[in-house]
Amino acid sequence: MVACWFHDPDSQHFKNHLPRLLDYLWLAEDGMKMQGYNGSQLWDTAFAAQAIVQSGMAEEFETFLKRAHHFFDITQVREDTPGGMRYYRHISKGAWPFSTRDHGWPISDCSSEGMKGSLAVQTLPFKCFDNKISTERFQDCVNVSLSFQNPTGGWATYELRRGGAWLELLNPSEVFSDIMVDYDYVECSSSSVVALKQFQKLDPDHRKEEISTAIAKGIKRIKQLQREDGSWYGNWGICFTYGTWFGVEALVAVGETLENSPELQRACEFLLSKLRDDGGVGENYLSCVNCEWNDSKEPQIVNTAWALLSLCKAGWRDQEPLERMAQFLMRSQESSGDWPQQLISGVFNKTCMITYAAYRLVFPIWALGCYRMRILSGHFGN
Repeated sequence: MVACWFHDPDSQHFKNHLPRLLDYLWLAEDGMKMQGYNGSQLWDTAFAAQAIVQSGMAEEFETFLKRAHHFFDITQVREDTPGGMRYYRHISKGAWPFSTRDHGWPISDCSSEGMKGSLAVQTLPFKCFDNKISTERFQDCVNVSLSFQNPTGGWATYELRRGGAWLELLNPSEVFSDIMVDYDYVECSSSSVVALKQFQKLDPDHRKEEISTAIAKGIKRIKQLQREDGSWYGNWGICFTYGTWFGVEALVAVGETLENSPELQRACEFLLSKLRDDGGVGENYLSCVNCEWNDSKEPQIVNTAWALLSLCKAGWRDQEPLERMAQFLMRSQESSGDWPQQLISGVFNKTCMITYAAYRLVFPIWALGCYRMRILSGHFGN
């Protein structure tokens, strides 16, 4: 917009930008805020849909899932950017963006979570949507996902890794870390692996060998990213509870269990080591900045939900700590059904924190639902 204004303040190109400024503003409990995107609509909707389905509440919230499915349908990117190769744009046909179709940029984890959310709804035993997203469109998403995998086996965000870490010496920013190269991230790698694994159930023959190889390489890379203490560093959420949840999801998706996976065992032991007497878990933004665990003053609802969700997915059999976590989440819920907004829970590039207002709702629901479905009912594992 600034470039258009500099070129010609009276141009139609500049005027076309003005109405879209409102897309970046939102009114929170503590005042007006400016976003780095035009929202996180797809991201939040994908998590919410999976939370409802995996919590066993699909029939009760059929209307919500029908509307979510419609949003998945209209938000998928249906064509590549014109002249994309000329401008070094990655393929985008079949991807899902972070927010809306207008945003349009293909992102590895958003594409995967979009596919996971869509498949979660479409595989329900009752019809809660008008038109299914075709297998061919999911194939397009898989093609994007496979194209995003780095030779290391991991996935970055917007592009393949195109240089070494030495390029960070040229980082012109005084604020952000690790912005010169797109690195392998546990979150992107996990989302991609899980989505590819789920797609295999829908269409076992599409690029069969490539998908199997990609999953195996992805799991190997995820294990390499695990830290000595059993955790994974969270690059897009605060912090180790977030990253560890993604690591656990990937391992469970490929059939690893506490009995055959030392990585899964260590991850669970790490999370349990952070459990407080009141059943809560909490870390603050300094975990991201310092790359080591920093306790929050008060236990955090979202961190606790990520920890409980991880332990439930892994099938941790000692119910006592899980019960304490579940009780903490239930005690923290307000009479309205909401949970209070606590410390900020999102981050990018280690130093810039992001508010995800939906997290305080989505993840406690998901964690409690998973606890009810998997632990109380005895359905351990995936």
